[in-house]
Amino acid sequence: MMILLSALLPALLLLLYIIKKDTKPEPTSKVLKAIIWGVIIIFPVAIVEQLVDGVLFGSGEPVSVAGNIVRAFFTAAIPEESFKLLALWIVLRNNPYFDEHFDGIVYAVCIGLGFAGLENIAYVFSSGEFWLQTAVSRALLAVPGHYAFAVLMGYYYSKFHFVERSFTNGICIILVPVLAHGIYDSLAMAGSLNPYLGGMTTVLLIWFCIRMHRRAKMNLFAMVEKDRMMV
Repeated sequence: MMILLSALLPALLLLLYIIKKDTKPEPTSKVLKAIIWGVIIIFPVAIVEQLVDGVLFGSGEPVSVAGNIVRAFFTAAIPEESFKLLALWIVLRNNPYFDEHFDGIVYAVCIGLGFAGLENIAYVFSSGEFWLQTAVSRALLAVPGHYAFAVLMGYYYSKFHFVERSFTNGICIILVPVLAHGIYDSLAMAGSLNPYLGGMTTVLLIWFCIRMHRRAKMNLFAMVEKDRMMV
């Protein structure tokens, strides 16, 4: 039970935070639907990632920085964010409660944290006696990372839906979270190539996460302000 709680608590706290920020809360059934879709998509994502990884690297591992970046984007960022966007479209396409700018962020975060919660359970339980170290490190970086990717996706989804249906806003719905996710994973996985490189990229990863969360926070409050202006 302690291991399960340690795996789920970061996602639950971030989910509670985003729900509390919503001045016009979404129905519980819709929130649960989004979370469930986030959990569901992890299974096709895992299949796609294994297939892509097999095609790109066979049974081996990337041995260069370029290979590491390719794996980060093509076996993680692109499949995961693409399926999250599909889930977001499914949840919002006939949703009459999608009537505020902030709602896009709420539903995207529910999907992202549903995905992150199940993924975190898998990582923590597979860590054996090192489950606590894994739980702490992922609570500080990986789960908040999925949260930030979701805020970015939800922001542009709402911007496209409510503000301007331009090509730029449309492409940013998927491009911005994929770039954020791919850069994050490239830096996070660099330590497997070289311990010295890993030390440098860890510092860069922390810096990148701070900048990414600042951007996500700015986007979040921008949508809150737009909804206030509509009242």
